[in-house]
Amino acid sequence: MNNMSSDQQRWSASTAAQSARPRVLIADDHTLVAQGLAKLVGDDFDVVGTAMNGRELIELARQLSPDIALIDIVMPELTGLEASQKLLEAVPGCKVIFVSMHSKAEFVREAFRAGASGYILKRSAASELVEAMREVMKGNAYLSPFIAKDVLSVLLLPHAPSLTARQREVLRLVADGRSAKEIADYLHISVKTAQFHKTSIMEKLGVHTTAELTRYALEHGIAS
Repeated sequence: MNNMSSDQQRWSASTAAQSARPRVLIADDHTLVAQGLAKLVGDDFDVVGTAMNGRELIELARQLSPDIALIDIVMPELTGLEASQKLLEAVPGCKVIFVSMHSKAEFVREAFRAGASGYILKRSAASELVEAMREVMKGNAYLSPFIAKDVLSVLLLPHAPSLTARQREVLRLVADGRSAKEIADYLHISVKTAQFHKTSIMEKLGVHTTAELTRYALEHGIAS
């Protein structure tokens, strides 16, 4: 028999909710890295799952509704940037932190454009990761001090053209060496539409060759 009053029950439920640890989903295609991150945050957060590629990350996010996702930028299937955008559409309340080896300011800018709340480097993860996670859970942004100065200088420059989610997906496939027919088959669109997307991307970025498209994709974390 439950002898608790309704006020006590409400207080108990509220206390339990407040004491519940944030749920974390980790995405990295290197198993040892994913396991290492899980161990680093395990004392303060509940790791509810790990994903090996971008598509698996999105599927798990829909199932598990994490509070925080720790994501690598370069992953198979979908890049971390593409996966982040889709994850935030599926779980809007989730906070995304990129944990990456890439320190280029362009990568960081693209990460925050994709909805990230934080960005830290893998080489500094041990000392910064939990701090970064606590900050983003408070609603703040976190950027590794190792790259803050370089990133600020790039952010002060005029913004680069912004691509739509579909354009980014097509660009990634172009950079992977896919033909227009292969892109069309993969995305379930017509060859004419695939060619249209490629032409539109080239016009928007002011480039004229597939090689230039590939270079842009690599420099901005859209392809690996």
